[in-house]
Amino acid sequence: MKNYILFVSLSVLFSACVKDKPEQIVIAPVQLSSAKKVFVVNEGNYGSGNASVTLFDSEKNESVEDIYKTQNNSSPGDVAQSLSYLQNHFYLVVNNSKKVMVCDGQFKIAAQISGLTSPRYLLAITNQKAYISDLYANAISIIDLTTNTKTGSIYCPGKTERMLLVYNSVFVCNTDKEYVYVIDATIDRITDSVFVGLGASSLVLDKHDKIWVLSSGDAVNAGGRLSKIDPLSLHIELYFEFPKTESPWNLCLNKSKDTLFYLNAHIFRMPVFSANLPSEAFINRGTRNFYALGIHPHTSAVYASDALDYVQRSNIYIFDQSGKQLHLFKAGINANSFYFE
Repeated sequence: MKNYILFVSLSVLFSACVKDKPEQIVIAPVQLSSAKKVFVVNEGNYGSGNASVTLFDSEKNESVEDIYKTQNNSSPGDVAQSLSYLQNHFYLVVNNSKKVMVCDGQFKIAAQISGLTSPRYLLAITNQKAYISDLYANAISIIDLTTNTKTGSIYCPGKTERMLLVYNSVFVCNTDKEYVYVIDATIDRITDSVFVGLGASSLVLDKHDKIWVLSSGDAVNAGGRLSKIDPLSLHIELYFEFPKTESPWNLCLNKSKDTLFYLNAHIFRMPVFSANLPSEAFINRGTRNFYALGIHPHTSAVYASDALDYVQRSNIYIFDQSGKQLHLFKAGINANSFYFE
């Protein structure tokens, strides 16, 4: 009888343990439509592994909070940095996890590029080759897009950031140096450099095929600088200097490629033919903490993220070309960039 009671007691205890065990939550994947989308890259918090990508449908004003996790039931890793789309695949660069996640058109994992140090941005050179900039590698990685493997590197000391391909030349921003470096993409080698001031991190190509580079300075020895470069002669045709107290960043272009936008606490805009830097902000930040900026390539709508306190989920604001707010939606923590289909 005692044995029977003991058996029943253990059975009940075991049953209770089984019932109390939390069930694994499996998120049902979604089927992405063919409509044009906006993807918001969210860094998350450094070391927390909570990077994410928010999907926004601008036609319906609806969003999917974490499309990567929804489609793969896992996190992409630690500190999502940038997103590119090449040959029907998304390339999500995950900085602190030292990898690039390659996803299909439905954002499901297809491959992974590893062997990287601290990747930042991916730039397609051909259908078979890409470059990846890096914070600490002192080099640009060369990637075979057919096998998704690193095949080599291009020596480039300093922290390399955004890149731009013009006439078989790749212009590379470097926040540690006072130069934009020029790589001959046919031989994968740096062949020249152009002085642009300290802290260059973003660049664009305008309607006249002129390169604009925005440098942030270092707030001690030098202020920011906006430079206009002829990509053939490498001659600086024009430049503007910011006060030492200002650190502009995140240079963008509108749809017609004749107006520059950038962040400098507030949002500023400037026609490419302007003789002076704008004296007033296009959109005043108010109580917002602007962190990312993007211009929709089809509508020229202005997208800006508010990182709030860097712990909460970001607010994403959408403005029209007059600066009027059109919409507001939530994205992940520290939304740092946008990819527009």
